Amino acid sequence: MNTTQNAVNREVAVRAANGWTILSLLVGLLLANIGIFIWSVINVAGRENSHVALLIISILGLPVWIILLTGLFTLQPNEARVLVLFGKYKGTVRESGFHWANPFYSNGPMTAGAGIAAPAAKPGTPAPRRTQGRNKISLRARTLNGDKLKVNDKRGNPIEIAAVVVWRVQDTAQALFDVDNYQSYITTQSESSLRHLASLYSYDDGEENEITLRSNMEEVSQALRKELMERLSKAGVVVDEARLTHLAYAPEIAQAMLRRQQAEAVIAARQKIVHGAVSMVDMALKELAQKQVVNLDDDRKAAMVSNLMVVLCGEAEVHPVVNTGTLYN
Repeated sequence: MNTTQNAVNREVAVRAANGWTILSLLVGLLLANIGIFIWSVINVAGRENSHVALLIISILGLPVWIILLTGLFTLQPNEARVLVLFGKYKGTVRESGFHWANPFYSNGPMTAGAGIAAPAAKPGTPAPRRTQGRNKISLRARTLNGDKLKVNDKRGNPIEIAAVVVWRVQDTAQALFDVDNYQSYITTQSESSLRHLASLYSYDDGEENEITLRSNMEEVSQALRKELMERLSKAGVVVDEARLTHLAYAPEIAQAMLRRQQAEAVIAARQKIVHGAVSMVDMALKELAQKQVVNLDDDRKAAMVSNLMVVLCGEAEVHPVVNTGTLYN
């Protein structure tokens, strides 16, 4: 069984010749060649056989200068061209501007979307495939807005989750040679990383100091970016930002989880109300005792506490009964 891994390619930055200088030189040589061709034709027509060789050279020179002119190319800011000569990597040109390189460098098309995005297709028709020749790769930051995925969290609850990833190509040699299609690789690995991340954390209601998807968005986003960096480094891609854009329970359990959250909120609110009511009753009894407003025995203190708790904790409006008699029977 062959377990040998392919060697990792590394980018080598090179400089290409100035395009304007080479263009001026080639145009001058082409015009000179055309002039020699015309002059040779005139002399050969006058039966001066001594110029036949010059005529042949000028004819052969025309396609040479035309082929050399095809080596001219331009690079926009944050764009690079990978130079490949007969299957061998020769380097990467990153400097923007007008350049000239060996016309025999590979001009194979890149994958769709390598440069400017293709225009949207009409409904019902397949999207056009936009290619970018001369092995050009965009170095600009690009955004991958992932689809909603249905996965299970740490507790096994089905949830819907989606993320947005901001990425850019850092090593053009790895992006072109170490993976078959780096954009498809990024999409697949991003989905795989998001699924794995969701299985590591609970949606919410975790244990004490436990990180959850709903309550700790920053920590979860950092963990997602770290995992993506490890996976996408094989394609020469760096992740600038990764963040969750959608998080919700799956529709089949959403109603049940909503009722649970509502119950937890009611319980928490009741706890605060009871705590506040007990504090107010205690304060009332202490104030009455300190200022000697009235002396109450244990039975009447219990009745007073009961009445105050009903007033303070009840949801409906309380209508007191006014006692017009004496304090004690």
